Amino acid sequence: MTVIRPNTPDSAAEADPLPSNIEAEQQLLGAILTNNDIFDRVSSLVRAEHFYEPVHRRIFDIAAARIQKNALASPVTLKAFMEDDDGLKELGGPGYLVRIASAAIASYAARDYAQMIYDLAVRRDLIQLGRDISAKAALVDISSEPKEQIVEAEQRLYQLGEQGVAERGFQSFLRAVTEAVNVANAAYQRDGGLAGISTGLVDIDKKLGGLHPSDLIILAGRPSMGKTSLATNIAFNIAKAYKQGMRPDGQEGTVNGGVVGFYSLEMSAEQLAARILSEASEVPSEQIRRGDMTEQEFRRFVEAAKSLEACPLYIDDTPALPISQVAARARRLKRTHGLDVLMVDYLQLLRGSSKESRVQEVSEITQGLKAIAKELNIPVIALSQLSRAVESREDKRPQLSDLRESGSIEQDADVVMFVFREEYYVEREKPSDDKLDEMAKWQERMEKLHGKAEVIIGKQRHGPIGSVDLSFEGQFTRFGNLVQPWQQDGGDAGF
Repeated sequence: MTVIRPNTPDSAAEADPLPSNIEAEQQLLGAILTNNDIFDRVSSLVRAEHFYEPVHRRIFDIAAARIQKNALASPVTLKAFMEDDDGLKELGGPGYLVRIASAAIASYAARDYAQMIYDLAVRRDLIQLGRDISAKAALVDISSEPKEQIVEAEQRLYQLGEQGVAERGFQSFLRAVTEAVNVANAAYQRDGGLAGISTGLVDIDKKLGGLHPSDLIILAGRPSMGKTSLATNIAFNIAKAYKQGMRPDGQEGTVNGGVVGFYSLEMSAEQLAARILSEASEVPSEQIRRGDMTEQEFRRFVEAAKSLEACPLYIDDTPALPISQVAARARRLKRTHGLDVLMVDYLQLLRGSSKESRVQEVSEITQGLKAIAKELNIPVIALSQLSRAVESREDKRPQLSDLRESGSIEQDADVVMFVFREEYYVEREKPSDDKLDEMAKWQERMEKLHGKAEVIIGKQRHGPIGSVDLSFEGQFTRFGNLVQPWQQDGGDAGF
């Protein structure tokens, strides 16, 4: 098999060649152009800038753009976009695309080739970084102290180790301002004036301003507090409100609600669906589980199931998922169906690659979830268990220090919320029947707390902390907006 070797990017490379493998680049691109599904397998590893040959970068860029729009990327379809490309003309014009397609590797080898291309790109970045450090150290300048150079070199090496990219570079203030104005404009145009996606719970939306893209939101609580119930309620509310249209930036996309991806590592997809159907049909979840329904309840249940068929809510119930798989599957979902919100139930059931300690593993998981939020530009809601320290205190309200296994959860999160139902604890303090005074006080206290829940916002990077009161209907596992005293006299409840 003959492989066409393109010209090297510059003459300096001939004198002091940087590590590269042009044949591997050609064969990987050829594989992508003959089988677009290979792009999904390698897109998490390689990007256009990892290719050494500039023409290959442009081929990868155009192919990626087409595949992400669910359009075909082949030598024929790319020809129209690259006919005037001077670099491609030097390599023989559009015929070069056909030749690399004919030199394609087998699909099973694509990941190995992508890893090789990525590793060589990192080596080139390291060489360039070394040259920069060397050149700067040789330049004796009063404004550049050696200690500062060491700090800068450490920082760039750390960034290279974390992302495989030495520097992302500056963006102009104009671009940053434009993006900020677009966000504000979207909030102004959207019902309720939210900058983010509405949770469907008015008081939480007021505190958070909705769910914001690139935010990691931790929803924590002790067992039986209703973490999963609140997460499914929010997921259902967002998916139910989903609407596509023209966004304020002039692009087609989600204008209300959103497409929701739900990683259910604790419950099966069927159990999660039953919870959502219980809420929608107002049939108690234990009756659904037993099949103990009246004809009217069963009819409501079936009608709710039919109405929810078109809901863009996607559930993945694979147990013990590695964080790398969470990212890969989320990318694939975004490309194929769209993705506006990602939920993980729950954080401690994910797996990291670190075998040294559980604390380091949890730290890797939270950093991975934050990276997914930034990369896909979506809010990620991750549920988390709390330590047993809560149970030993008189005041059972959770605090940031109760987050289990790692301080990185608190550190990496943009928002930390706790679900707290005092009713659960007071119910377990029921006095014996012969203590009439205590029983009367207990009953009065239970009446005040019945059907109420509290969401405590313990941390919010861009807004206030505080508490939000919600209603909770245990039989339907449903949280809702709590009607305030001033709204009970026939006034507008605001939702």
